[in-house]
Amino acid sequence: MNETLNETVHEAMPGAWDVIVIGGGAAGLSSALMLGRARRRVLVVDAGSPRNRFAAHMHGVLGNEGTDPADLLARGRQEAAGYGVEIRGGTVERVDEGDRAVVVSLDDGTGLSARALVVATGMTDRLPDVPGLAERWGRTVLHCPYCHGWEVRDRRLGVLVTSPMDLHRAQLIRQWSDDVVVFADGAAALDPELETRLRARGIELVASPVAEVLGEGETITGVRTADGAVVAVDAIFSGGQPEPHDAFLAHLGLARSETPVGSFVAVDEQGRTSAPRIWAVGNVVNPAATVPMATGAGAMTGGAVNMALVTEDFDLAVAGQADAGGTTGPDGVPAAATGPDAAQEAAQETAQDTAR
Repeated sequence: MNETLNETVHEAMPGAWDVIVIGGGAAGLSSALMLGRARRRVLVVDAGSPRNRFAAHMHGVLGNEGTDPADLLARGRQEAAGYGVEIRGGTVERVDEGDRAVVVSLDDGTGLSARALVVATGMTDRLPDVPGLAERWGRTVLHCPYCHGWEVRDRRLGVLVTSPMDLHRAQLIRQWSDDVVVFADGAAALDPELETRLRARGIELVASPVAEVLGEGETITGVRTADGAVVAVDAIFSGGQPEPHDAFLAHLGLARSETPVGSFVAVDEQGRTSAPRIWAVGNVVNPAATVPMATGAGAMTGGAVNMALVTEDFDLAVAGQADAGGTTGPDGVPAAATGPDAAQEAAQETAQDTAR
């Protein structure tokens, strides 16, 4: 019955998919892999700009410790393709949802449709406008101590404060080195209790704004502050401002979650948004998700999407059986759908519903 319904949908509207996954990073490919293994027709639309493309190695990824992120994604694409998942390049400009389908519009004018959508487009780390910072991002300017802390352990580490969350980050980074300096200009008036807390563990505080990061190539030798002082550091941690790649969803008015680091599309524990046919997973909804976290979440969301489609398949079958007066044809297909004219009518109805 499941395959019969799938065939009806795709015959009714050529080019329609069971699921379109927007984003070919760890979260998106993980979702696509699970859906492919569930025998779903899946298309991944990938802009080719994963968040961790600036890093040469991943860490804390079981079985892939030290692997180049690009190598992981290349293997992931091959694995997904082995289950029939198709991958194409492109950028999504708009998504529209109907009762029976989601329509995806690409920047080249291509229109695609699917029964469900997984948004795994990631985010951008918007760094402070400090000379020497952005060009070292992912090398010696870092954001996650769990991802990069071991590699700079016991060195002199700077923390560039751009939000209150970075003061929390400073306490965390103290675990990897006892030589930490916090450039606290971004914290405005530092809470005296917090200042005492930081100094209690030997963390140095610099109040003058950071004017420039110094060093040759990717290396860092120090930071020049606005008062002309040069403070020696070997690496800098900075969170930046997370910017989720979700502008193409804005007109849908999806529920959002307001957090200390920004506004993100709200999802339930399985990644479903407030729109019943749209799921979102990975850094686009969780800026703290590392590669293994995004991979696990993607797999769970892929399973959840498949179950939602399974449920819909059965709902449609029951409704069709009721409309047919309770009789069925071969393979459990409602009798009303087995006549020579009824199949064409069902296909036309599906196409109309999908196009709305």
